[in-house]
Amino acid sequence: MTVGVDDFKKAMQLWASGVTVVTTCSEKFGLQGMTVTAFSSVSINPPQVLVCINESADTGMGIQESQCFAVNVLSSTQQDVSNQFAGGSSQEQRFENTPWTKGITGAPILDNSIMSLECKVIEKIHASTHWIIIGEVQDSVCRSGKPLLYYQGAYQQLMIQP
Repeated sequence: MTVGVDDFKKAMQLWASGVTVVTTCSEKFGLQGMTVTAFSSVSINPPQVLVCINESADTGMGIQESQCFAVNVLSSTQQDVSNQFAGGSSQEQRFENTPWTKGITGAPILDNSIMSLECKVIEKIHASTHWIIIGEVQDSVCRSGKPLLYYQGAYQQLMIQP
């Protein structure tokens, strides 16, 4: 017997995570991006990361076609960007108000994120309602700032003790 959905959600809300926007660009679907908290490093050598994307998400289709994506870790000042890419607006609207640059893979790099990793898809695993997409990191950009965090259903900021 597995844990109930409500109990699982309650437990997972106790896991603080960074907030990312995963972006891609493909010929068929154009610019696409979505807010994602399910992101992790997989390996240092070779450098690999994974993201988990709902199988119904438009961005997943674009990643499938382009075979590349970028993970943009949002800064503590980018709650509006997270909300914009979380849904409720068209893909076009998401990018209109967010400065970005085309990366070496063609994936959009969000200019004000604290870190961006451009990845080439090396594996895609179907797990229930989601795709686990593993990417090999092709390029990285690091900027200054503190990360935006998500904890117990709300945005949080990192508190650094002196």
